[in-house]
Amino acid sequence: MENTAAVTTTSVVVCLASLIAGFLLTKCYFHLTEDIHIPAMSKFDYPTPRRDQSVSDDYFGTEVKDPYRWMEDPDAEETKAFVEAQNAISKPFINACPVKEKIQERITQLWDYPKYGCPKKHGDHYYYFHNSGLQNQSVMYVQDSLDSEPRVFLDPNKLSEDGTTSLRGSSFTENGATFAYGLSEKGSDWITIKFKSAPSGDDLPDVLERIKFSSMAWMHDHTGFFYNRYPEHDGKSDGTDTTTNIHQKLYFHQLGTDQSEDVLVWECPDHPKWMGGAEISDCGRYLLLTPREGCDPVNRLFFVDLESLKDGINGILQYVTIVDNFDAEYEYVTNEGSIFTFKTNLNAPRYKLINIDFNKPQQENWVTLVDEDPKAVLDWATCVNGDRLLVSFLRDVKSELYVYDLYSGEQRYKFPLGVGSIVSFSGKKKGTEIFYQFISFLTPGIIYQCDMTGSEYSPKIFKQIKVKDFDASQYETKQLFFKSKDGTQIPMFIVHKKDIKLDGNNPTLLYGYGGFSIPMTPGFSPSRIVFFQNFNGVYAIANIRGGGEYGETWHKDGSLGNKQNCFDDFQAAAEFLIHNKYTNSKRIVINGGSNGGLLVGASLNQRPDLFAAGIAQVGVFDSLRFHKFTIGHAWITDYGSSDDPEQFKWLIKYSPLHNIPDFKAKSENTIGTQYPAILLLTGDHDDRVSPLHSLKFIAQLQHVNGKAENQTNPLIIRVDTKSGHGAGKPTAKIIEEISEIYSFMYRVLELEWSN
Repeated sequence: MENTAAVTTTSVVVCLASLIAGFLLTKCYFHLTEDIHIPAMSKFDYPTPRRDQSVSDDYFGTEVKDPYRWMEDPDAEETKAFVEAQNAISKPFINACPVKEKIQERITQLWDYPKYGCPKKHGDHYYYFHNSGLQNQSVMYVQDSLDSEPRVFLDPNKLSEDGTTSLRGSSFTENGATFAYGLSEKGSDWITIKFKSAPSGDDLPDVLERIKFSSMAWMHDHTGFFYNRYPEHDGKSDGTDTTTNIHQKLYFHQLGTDQSEDVLVWECPDHPKWMGGAEISDCGRYLLLTPREGCDPVNRLFFVDLESLKDGINGILQYVTIVDNFDAEYEYVTNEGSIFTFKTNLNAPRYKLINIDFNKPQQENWVTLVDEDPKAVLDWATCVNGDRLLVSFLRDVKSELYVYDLYSGEQRYKFPLGVGSIVSFSGKKKGTEIFYQFISFLTPGIIYQCDMTGSEYSPKIFKQIKVKDFDASQYETKQLFFKSKDGTQIPMFIVHKKDIKLDGNNPTLLYGYGGFSIPMTPGFSPSRIVFFQNFNGVYAIANIRGGGEYGETWHKDGSLGNKQNCFDDFQAAAEFLIHNKYTNSKRIVINGGSNGGLLVGASLNQRPDLFAAGIAQVGVFDSLRFHKFTIGHAWITDYGSSDDPEQFKWLIKYSPLHNIPDFKAKSENTIGTQYPAILLLTGDHDDRVSPLHSLKFIAQLQHVNGKAENQTNPLIIRVDTKSGHGAGKPTAKIIEEISEIYSFMYRVLELEWSN
């Protein structure tokens, strides 16, 4: 899943979500029409892996067999052989696409444009990320001023030949003199933290290991920082291990010392699933502890007055309790002395800002600073220039940005924005300028700069990102609302060429997620241009329940016992597209990753008549055993657990692995004659959603329907090497994967390539 870090800001959640949601969507284009058609699919000769019928579980009197349990061991030779056999089927099928090279070439051309991140000031210097176009990883640059010549500060591309070493998390000291950064290998969630002097970029000797979902909170005296790590275990911690991640602890590392000397400052042995976040207040005096138990937006809240530590940090810290339950989320914004401002969903499912006086922490003394908006979600807030609150809202899944007064909570200014998303922001309480980046489905990126001194604000374009051979005026974005099964109005974005003929026969890619309170906001992908230009495609994102588009009520309406609402919403989105002549059931492909992979699997099972194909990336398919591997236990807050009798009843009804329709047993009166075409994609180093989910699902799917008389639609899987859940995936692998996805779609939909 996405939000598994102990402390996760909204922007990080959005970033992770976009990685899952966006890296799929890339396609190609040229300038003539080639009428190339692939003959109807022939039957496939699928592998027949061993089925161990003796393996089963008793769930409160219900026996559930698990014949492919052995696939849960990624190192078993039998598992490796199964993966090889599956790739031996999927690779030739995809490579048989007659325009695959054109697809990959065009995607590569469109991807080759300069990409920039917002400048961030640390000390007296500015830092930003830049990718010249096709670099596998973006490079971090430093400038003495915004007008001076940039120089390379950190280039991850030099850390591995194939670009599979990526940056995962970073933090500067308050004075900007030291930089801590995490490195992930092959897409794993496990990282190693290293350090550099700044702005020189010289390496420091400190190295921290066994780290996952960690804080990086520097003391303001610049001597050390707080971070999280897991205990030693027998697993390899290289991304292929499935051992469950429990007993995370918080340590303090003194810069210049060996990790073996780090001080354990917080642990909770009675609650092994808790993850202990840490953050230093803007003033540097307080350490905030915000433990979480799962992915729900709720946390406890404790603090340590660092000035009271007369003997320094030498052991378990004694903290003061502010909140000792998991009833709501408390996300630190800023503080003035003992008055702390938090973003919270306490009695406010769309979030609000409150002030808590740490000298009088009782709840009856809490004061609302910015009340909940009845029609918009308070997405994030931060403080700049001493007393200015920058507050971002999500209104009907579109970003809005305001300035509020820190002391009165009054709104002072609304920034002009189009229909899209703010994807990054930089600014500090002690700083006087801000940068924010706006994108949309048709806007690759605009970075704005604004001076925050005075009472009048005049944001100006700092940098505008442009894509070669892309004219946004030729396309249109619409936001429409449709009714779900229970009558709930669901928003959906639809993007296509303006001159496209909507005759009910357009190839359509419908994307969804619907989980973990993560909103699917507008975003840009160069690969979609290929889908629009070369295939006359229609792209749609359904903002189904379970996400965070309308706050916690929307989230809860699509989680736990309400999870079926997600699938109903998604299927209603497809029916809306068909009814309104965008496409038809033989031309619509559904797509999702991670929790969205579960969405695809469940939807194909429940309505195989509605979709031509499904593409599921790194999906959660075994809903009965997901919590037994890596960080899966954190997802119980969204799904429930098969260890609970009531929750088992929810899960067994939709678990993709356990609800595959059998077309060998279908009569002529049953809707549909075969299972839709399906392409599963997973990575061998995905230690968030283990590949075992995809392996077991494809094995069971092929067993049930692979030999069905009418089953000519391919049921295939692609297992990539040196790949994880999506974060940090090198550009070359992203382009390769999207090229294969489009090649799959070309074949199963019998598309035409238009140059």
